Amino acid sequence: MIRLDTISKQNGHQILFIEASAALQRGEKIGLVGPNGAGKSTLFRMIAGEDQPDEGQVSVDRGVTIGYFSQDIGEMAGQSAVAAVMDGAGPVSGVAAELRDLEAAMIDPDRADEMEAILERYGEVQARFQDLDGYALDARAREVLAGLGFSQEMMEGDVGALSGGWKMRVGLARILLMRPDAMLLDEPSNHLDLESLIWLEQFLKGYEGALLMTSHDREFMNRIVGKIIEIDAGTLTTYSGDYEFYEQQRALSEKQQQAQFERQQAMLAKEIKFIERFKARASHAAQVQSRVKKLEKIERVEPPRRRETVQFDFPPAPRSGEDVATLKSVNKSYGSLRIYDGLDFQVRRRERWCVMGVNGAGKSTLLKLIAGTAEPDAGSVVVGGSVKMGYFAQHAMDLLDGERTVFETLEDAFPQAGQGSLRTLAGCFGFSGDDVEKRCRVLSGGEKARLVMALMLYDPPNFLVLDEPTNHLDMATKEMLIKALADFEGTMLFVSHDRHFLAALSNRVLELTPEGVHAYGGGYTEYVARTGQEAPGLRG
Repeated sequence: MIRLDTISKQNGHQILFIEASAALQRGEKIGLVGPNGAGKSTLFRMIAGEDQPDEGQVSVDRGVTIGYFSQDIGEMAGQSAVAAVMDGAGPVSGVAAELRDLEAAMIDPDRADEMEAILERYGEVQARFQDLDGYALDARAREVLAGLGFSQEMMEGDVGALSGGWKMRVGLARILLMRPDAMLLDEPSNHLDLESLIWLEQFLKGYEGALLMTSHDREFMNRIVGKIIEIDAGTLTTYSGDYEFYEQQRALSEKQQQAQFERQQAMLAKEIKFIERFKARASHAAQVQSRVKKLEKIERVEPPRRRETVQFDFPPAPRSGEDVATLKSVNKSYGSLRIYDGLDFQVRRRERWCVMGVNGAGKSTLLKLIAGTAEPDAGSVVVGGSVKMGYFAQHAMDLLDGERTVFETLEDAFPQAGQGSLRTLAGCFGFSGDDVEKRCRVLSGGEKARLVMALMLYDPPNFLVLDEPTNHLDMATKEMLIKALADFEGTMLFVSHDRHFLAALSNRVLELTPEGVHAYGGGYTEYVARTGQEAPGLRG
């Protein structure tokens, strides 16, 4: 239903696609993967008709409706979340808007003399609304918003008052309610908590249309897609299977290409050696000529392109005492909202606690109390004497000085460190060459997250307190972080909605629920096996 035929596209000096082809058939669910800047968003825009290829053709079958969710959602202020979502639902949303205008006109005393015409028009519009199943639309919009974590109160509130992350959810809800023939979802898993992520997973599994999506969440991608399209070096390669299958196939073909390359290099070296040895001898002239011609005709095998990967390196941290953090009879409220009432909790050396709970359960509050950026209303929070804490807060990225460069930011934090060691540090976190001269204001979310981690880990802590550390990281960087944290010898307390991250790193689970706080020995995988659910908010 959607075809990309030998498309080429260049952005400035960057070549994104060279005669690339791919197709999206009815009912297919495809994951789009590739390094940052490879052209994933450009591809979405071309399919949605917002951009054109320089050469080649993007064709969409007649009558096919496309819903495109991007990270750029535009302005929606001045209406409730429900109204904003219904506005994106195609023709019915226009009829709903007219119905609302007519209802306002009916109670406007200045328009009393037009009442007959208004009532007549209202009857016509209401009938049309009914034909389009409009009365079910409000209920469906609320169902989608509830799935994405909205309370009834938030659904009725002005979208303009919501944070960026919640506005994104409104934008996503519009596309889901629309249920087009094909959905293009650019990072739909960003800004979602675990419950919403699992709800979206179920929704997309049940969606009968075609789906093309990107996501930095491998678990989410694995469970939904049955095919992968990879953008790499201007070409589109299709793999049949989920993300895990794609990774295995890619590694296998890289291995085969490397072996092929090495065999050819050995053969070429042998031929060149023969030519060099005998080129001056008349008796071997014919043989030398024939081998030179053979070499000219050989199609050279390229070595596999090595993806640049960030290697996090944790210097060993000093050992802490056995008692890392202790909370006794802690109370904490925000206004009339009581978060904790007599909380007792202890973190001991080498424990790796993942904190779970629905939005508003107090996950970030717990981390703030332990990090000392929030005070309890009653009770005590004691951090062990030899504990050296590294705290990654969600707002930490907003505190970077936009005018300072990456290197200046590191220099400001560690004035005693030599230039060489700071450059090495920057390199470990993916800032090589000229990247260190970038000003913080132009950094992407992922780059900012990596810089904050570099600041936190240079002088090694023995207790890591991490609030959603993987939010802005791509899959490769996330993988490196997991690998490094798996080797970390200290203690960890963290919040994450990434199930791969949770399963790989936790050995304890703290579950915050309205009924109370529950601690589980064993990590996230054991928690899922014991409770039968992947997140606390899913338990009935």
